[in-house]
Order: sequence, then structure tokens, then C-alpha cells
Amino acid sequence: MLDSFDQEFDHNEVRPTFYIGQHDSTRSETLTDLQYGQVLNSGFSFITTPITNEHFHDRVLNLLKASLLDAKNNEQAGSILDPVVPPLTTEDTNLFPGTYTSGLVAYSSPWIDLCSSNHIISSISRQVLNLEVSYANFCGVRSIIVPGPREDSIKIGNSQGIAQYARAIHEAFSVGTRVSIIIHIPMYREPSLEEKVPLLSLFDESASETPSKEKEIDLFSAWDSWHVIRTVCEYDARLFVALKIPRVLPEKELQTRWFSEPLQYLTFGPQTFQTNKAGHPSLSHHHQDLIFTYMRLKNAPYFLLCDVGPEVQADSDPKQITSADFPTLVEAAAQHTASGSGSSNFQGQNGYSAYLRHLERHQEPLDDLEQTTLTGFQDWLQSPLQPLSDNLESVTYEVFEGDPVKYFQYEMAIAAALKEWDTLGKPKSGPDGEVVIAVAGSGRGPLVTRALRASESTGVPVRVWAVEKNPNAYVYLLRQNQREWNGRVTVVKTDMRAWKGPLLSPPSDPPVYGKVDILVSELLGSFADNELSPECLDGIQHVLAPGSGISIPASYTAHASPISSPRIHADIRQRAAAADANAFDTPWVVRLFAIDFVAAKGVPDHPRFQQAWEFAHPLPKATMDAVEARRAGGVAGGGGGSMAGAVGANDHNARHCCMTFVCRTRGVVHGLAGYFEAVLYESKTGANGEEEGRGMVDGKVELSTLPDLIQRKSKDMISWFPIFFPLKEPLYFPPDTELEVSMWRQTDDAKVWYEWMVEAFMWVSPSQRVKVGGSELCSSRKVACLL
Repeated sequence: MLDSFDQEFDHNEVRPTFYIGQHDSTRSETLTDLQYGQVLNSGFSFITTPITNEHFHDRVLNLLKASLLDAKNNEQAGSILDPVVPPLTTEDTNLFPGTYTSGLVAYSSPWIDLCSSNHIISSISRQVLNLEVSYANFCGVRSIIVPGPREDSIKIGNSQGIAQYARAIHEAFSVGTRVSIIIHIPMYREPSLEEKVPLLSLFDESASETPSKEKEIDLFSAWDSWHVIRTVCEYDARLFVALKIPRVLPEKELQTRWFSEPLQYLTFGPQTFQTNKAGHPSLSHHHQDLIFTYMRLKNAPYFLLCDVGPEVQADSDPKQITSADFPTLVEAAAQHTASGSGSSNFQGQNGYSAYLRHLERHQEPLDDLEQTTLTGFQDWLQSPLQPLSDNLESVTYEVFEGDPVKYFQYEMAIAAALKEWDTLGKPKSGPDGEVVIAVAGSGRGPLVTRALRASESTGVPVRVWAVEKNPNAYVYLLRQNQREWNGRVTVVKTDMRAWKGPLLSPPSDPPVYGKVDILVSELLGSFADNELSPECLDGIQHVLAPGSGISIPASYTAHASPISSPRIHADIRQRAAAADANAFDTPWVVRLFAIDFVAAKGVPDHPRFQQAWEFAHPLPKATMDAVEARRAGGVAGGGGGSMAGAVGANDHNARHCCMTFVCRTRGVVHGLAGYFEAVLYESKTGANGEEEGRGMVDGKVELSTLPDLIQRKSKDMISWFPIFFPLKEPLYFPPDTELEVSMWRQTDDAKVWYEWMVEAFMWVSPSQRVKVGGSELCSSRKVACLL
């Protein structure tokens, strides 16, 4: 049936599953069980059903006409009672609780007009919606699709209508306590996507004539309406989108905007499809790419095919539907095998659903990492680690060790440093002329193993010390030294900041401590410094050999970008309302996925990802001397510091930045995405190991989590998910806006925390801009990292 069905596939490969539903806009009654089975048998997984029927429609129309006439006759009275829609009767609906009811998707009446400026029409429409939602909820239906507004606020004088619609949906949630409500709305206002059923407003003689169609289509107006609806509904977890896919796809910015929203269905009408050479329905490559992208979501959307058949036969014609039309399990299995191996044209197969099954098989399979880890962690909030105040469990270390890329880069950095040691004429601190390496915060020892490998690969002898404060990990390190390292490592249990350096003297003699040549650590967090790497390395820097000792990493930078993340915002709202009062004050570690980067690409001097600040190690001696003087109270005037009660010993690790991002299209900001880059080692002799595949790019061995650079600098690395700094209230901004992001890294010598805020500005002249919005100052002080 389809040109490419004869391709062979590995049936062990895992691909996202397509769930395909059928919707008929002309259907006025719930299908019988036989009709329901007929539709399922033609290749669909579920169907929609109207909640009420034509009898109810006619009854509401009669009520509306009578109410409008009454209002016209009594318009001078000054007070007219709202019409009341009577309760449903058995003549008004064919939907009843039954075996298959929970598997049906209810579709509310498309003829109601919640946006009408006529109070009678909007009141009747709201009552109809509540009656239908309440009854569907009673019957056991779990999802109700509500047709979205047919015009947006971009139309002059129509903003009240969108607000009315949003308020009606918000009210419906209190009526349908166990149902999800799905707003059926187009990706943009492509004319062919609108509902064809006449609205109740058609009977309003006082309404103005229908305005002429705009020649230009505002691509973001439908999204604007959706944003108003979900904002009024307070990001309710039961509110979703059924997105009508147009025949002509819009710019990528709009596609990614909808990608970040809570999509429940992607809906396709016959006008969206093309006809291929064989005369069968197909979709363009752009549509295929969109589908394949959206299906990578952990909660992937379902498909809803609208008005594409099949035509169901009436139960009154038994010759048309018999038990022979429904295959046995054996026959169904045989048909499935045939469709998977070449032929999809088995009896009754719908051509549109068959095509989507074809696309399902032609997706890129999920790799092992996506199946086991990445997909499950999509947009899942995790509290940042506090390794200084907490002792990690073995399973946490094991997760870290599951990323070979990071440790390969570390090994390459150590090897590069060892190879250049003699070339640079550096002294060696080992008693027998070895390079002394200390792994600070060794955990279960993966970096120790890599340091020993680097020594073996370069032929440079080393003496390795493993320093770890976790008493449980210390036991594991001792075991590793016995079994894996052959006693070549000295294991020390202590906080790295209290370590005095390699002990050189015998136990019976007064202690004599040596120096370290290479200090290796993996203290980096999702925002580089958020797990207190600067403070930890400051505390152990005294063991480095003066003038020649180096740190791996040598430096690291934090980067940020404003993002739209409705799903994450909704999750945090739920946490804040439930039990976590600090949910909006917490910088969350999260694998950001269903998000939209609102800042434009390629703007000179204002890139999408901007550097917030940098830390480098080791610190200059003058800085360390000043720190010690403050800590000892030796600063003239007694110190004082930047925070009350602090002497300012850690003020050199405080930071502040202001970043400006340009947004071409209007949108909403829910928070800031944070990333980092780290230079583990930079060649001092100009060596570049890129051609040799040694993990070095432009003379540097680096790590990067920046979306634009991770594949170039540390391809396939998964050790760090981004960090998310939430805003308590979403910040809406108009087109051509500059978002100004201010961030602070604060400290009072006892803890470290972040503060952040976002402001929106528009230029009104070449020399003046005005503020059009802004967030409040957010602070993580209540959940600060303890030193």
C-alpha cells in the first residue's frame, strides 16, 4: 500500500508508540458497541464521542430564540433574568456508563460560544459546557475535548471573549472533578483548521457583521489565546492541548513553542495530508520531522485523525456488520505480521491510520541511554546535591560513574599535563621524583583509576593520594586499593579542607608534609559552582606546590538563558501548594526537554546562551593571603564582610552579572536555564590533540553542557543535567523585547545561595527604552548550600 513498506526493520529496536484516535465532526450520537468495534478494527486505538445529541441542540436553540426575543421585548426594563438550561434527559444523550465508556474521549458541543459578547448566548453556552462536563464525568469518561475559541485577542475588541472562555474552562474544572479538559486549538489560524459547525451567535440579530478575514495571519495569536486560558486556570495539571496541525507548517519558533506545552493530541484533518504517487495519503517531510520530534517527549502526544473515515454502518442493517467482520485473535495476529513485514492493506484498514503506522515504524529507534535513563528524567525535578554537608550513597556515585565521557576527558587532561611536565621544566614533588597527584573528593575512585591510567599511557611515574570525607566511601576506596590499584594509592579519610598534604615522615617522627603537583577534583555542579567547588578548592589549595602546582579543572564558567517551561512551572506550583514552601526558591537540577528558548539566535553581542561568571584555580597568592587575614581578624577595622555577622572571608567567591537577551517574538518566561563549561587542562606548549583523538580541542581539554557546544567539546556526556532557576510568576513579554537578567552568587561565610530576577524592556526611540514587565527578586537563601 505504501511505497516503503518493504524495508526491513530490527523488531528488537524500540520506538515511540503511536496511539491513533478517530474523530468525526458530523457524529451526533455515541456509537454502539458494534460500531465502536468497527472503527477500532479499521486501525484506530480510540474514538471521540459527542456528549449530547441533536435533540438537546434543538432544545437549546429553542431556549435561546425565546430568550433573545424576551430580551428584545423587555430591553427597557433594565433587568432580565438569565435563561436556565434544564437538566439533561434520556432524550438528550446517547452516552451512558458502560464497558467501553472509560475508553472514549468525549467531545463537547462545538456550537456553543463561550466568547460571545451577548450575555444570553455566553450564559447558555457556559451552562451547556457545565452540563456536558458534569454528565461525562458521571459516566466515567476521563478526557473531554473542548473546541477552542475561533478568534483571538489580536482581533480588536475580542480580548473580553478570550477572558470569558478561559473563565468558563476554569469553572468547568470544579464541575468535572475527575476529568482532564483538552482545548482543541490550531497551531496558528490557517483558515482550513476552523470548526465548520455554526455557533449559537448566528442567531444574535444584534451582533455586528462578521469581519472580513485578515490578509496577514498572526502566527502567535492562537498561542496567545491558549496562554490566557492556562493562566486563568492556574496551570491546572488536568488542562491539556489538542493541537490542530496545519497543511503549511510555520516557522520553527512556533513549533518549539508548542513543543513546550502540555500536548495531549496532535490532530490531523484530510486537508493536512498530501496524496503520494500511489494515490494514498501522506505527509510532507516537514510534518514527519515535527512528528518525530514531538514523539521524543516522555509523555508523547496521541494522534487524532479528524473526518477521515471510516463510515460506520447502522446497527439496523445486520447484513453490513456481522461477527465475520471482526477477526479472531489468530487472524488478527496474522494480519499484524503481514502489516509489519510488507503489506498494510488488510481488510478494512483505514489509509490515514495505515500511513501513521508506517511513520511509526520509520522513526529513529530509541538508543539504550534514552530507554534506560534520559527519557525517564525528562523535565523531572531533582534537588541539587550538597556534597559538603551530606554523605552520598553508593548508588549515587554509581550513577555518576555511568558516564564514560566525563572520565575519558579527565584522563586526557591528566595525561596532557603529565606529558608537558618535563617539557615545561617543572619540579616534581614526589620523594623519588614522581609527579604527585591528589584526587580531592574521590568518591568511589573513578578519577583515581583514570590518573593511574594516564600515568601508564604517558610513562610518567606518579604518586597518587585519594582524599575523601565520606567514611563509607573511604571503606570502598580501601577495598579498591587492595583489589584494583595494587596498593599504589594512599587513601586518606578527611575533609579536603582539613588535609595538610602528603605525609612524608614516618609515623613515629614529627609530621612532615609534602606538596601536590596536580590537584584533581570533580566538584562541579550543573551551574559549575553550585556544589561549592570554589570554596572546596580554596580550602585545599595550600597543599599545591607553589608556582608549579595545577588544578584540574583549571577554570569553569556558568551560563544562562531564559526559557519557557510550562510543564515544569506547573510541577513547581503543585509542589509549592502541597508541602514545599520553598519550591519556587530552589534552583532545580532537571533534564530540560519540553522547553522553548525564548531568546533569539544569532543576535550580535546578545547570544542565546550568555556567560554569567567564571572561577579559576589556583587563586593568586595575594588573594589567599587576604582571605586568611580576614578569617583571622587581621583586616584593619575588623573586617565586616558583605553580609551581617560575616568577616567576608568568602567574599572573593561572590559574583554578580547582568545579561541582556533579545526576543523577536512574544512569549512567556518561566525561569532561567543554567549550564556550564569547564577547562580541565589547557596546553602550555601549543599542543593540540584533536587530530589524534585525544579529547583536546583548540589546545584544551574541556567539558561543556551548553546545547550548542556539548557535541563538539564533550560529545554524549550525560553526567550533568542543566539547572533551572524558576520565577514565581510567569513573565509575559511582547515582540521585539529585551530581557535583562540579573543574577547574584551570595555568601555570608557559612553558606552560598543565588538571587535572580528578569526584567522586560522595549525600545520606544533610538535612545530610550521602557520597562514593560518584570519578576520579583528570587532567592535561594532559605535552601542555601552549607559550607
